[in-house]
Amino acid sequence: MIDASRSWPAELVLVRHGQSTGNLADAHARSTRAEVVDVAERDADVPLSPLGARQARAVGHWLASAEGAPAPPEVVLCSPYARAHDTALAVVEAARGAGHDVPEPRTDERLRERDLGWWDGLTGAGVRARFPEEAARRQRIGKFYYRPPGGESWCDVALRVRSVLSSLREEHPGRRVLLVSHQAVIMNFRLVLEGLDEARLLQLDAEAPLANCSVTAYRREGAAMALGLAGDTTAVQDVRLTDDDVDDEPRAR
Repeated sequence: MIDASRSWPAELVLVRHGQSTGNLADAHARSTRAEVVDVAERDADVPLSPLGARQARAVGHWLASAEGAPAPPEVVLCSPYARAHDTALAVVEAARGAGHDVPEPRTDERLRERDLGWWDGLTGAGVRARFPEEAARRQRIGKFYYRPPGGESWCDVALRVRSVLSSLREEHPGRRVLLVSHQAVIMNFRLVLEGLDEARLLQLDAEAPLANCSVTAYRREGAAMALGLAGDTTAVQDVRLTDDDVDDEPRAR
């Protein structure tokens, strides 16, 4: 926990976007040791997969009705990237269908995915094959501080997160806030809110990477924000693949 004032939101719920077609393509590229991820869209336009859309709706139903789940939000903010925005829309629609008055999501570019710069569309194997000197520099500097050419380091993302938290304290004190974003962004919320250091953050990222539509939640306790859920997948544990999902799996180049 970190020191806080009464200006903090009453509750802060962080949801990673549902499974995207980019997640499927990335997994396929890694499994086949391809250098390039086969995605036609720019990163900002990568859509949810059919499974991802169902995951998003499941989160909305869970927030609306499940015992022990965070309460439905009073404020919904999301990354402008399609997979996050569509996740937020599905969460809101499902919660409204259960009778809750949940507002429309508003996009905030500070919640966007980490910019990979030159590495956009490449796997680790692709980076090592095409830019060996940069791959060696990343190995030396480490994941947390390394900034790919034209992109962002995790530290750069942390600066965005600190700015978002400052805005939340100013604009939404005492309210229940839902943020829909991306793995690196949510992990950096943990860095800031829990006062983690580089080693602990990277340990958490390696040991417990955030699943699609996982929920991380904080509640204000006195003058501090306390972690209640970390990468919780209760909402989507019963959402399964269908034949249509398998048919939609992209091919590697």
